[in-house]
Amino acid sequence: MNVAPHLVAAELTDADLDNVSGGAAAATTAGLHLQLAHLEVCADVDALVSTEGVAASVNAHVGVN
Repeated sequence: MNVAPHLVAAELTDADLDNVSGGAAAATTAGLHLQLAHLEVCADVDALVSTEGVAASVNAHVGVN
């Protein structure tokens, strides 16, 4: 029995990668970091549009140093 790993390599073009990943997409992001004395506020917003749909996320963090 041959227990050596078997690896097959293939070369993909940009067009092939677009088809695999769902096509071209547009994305944007924005962030905020504010620190006043011992208070720290961080927030970010992300949005992604592709041929498969729309995704968005919001993240916020407030901390005391």
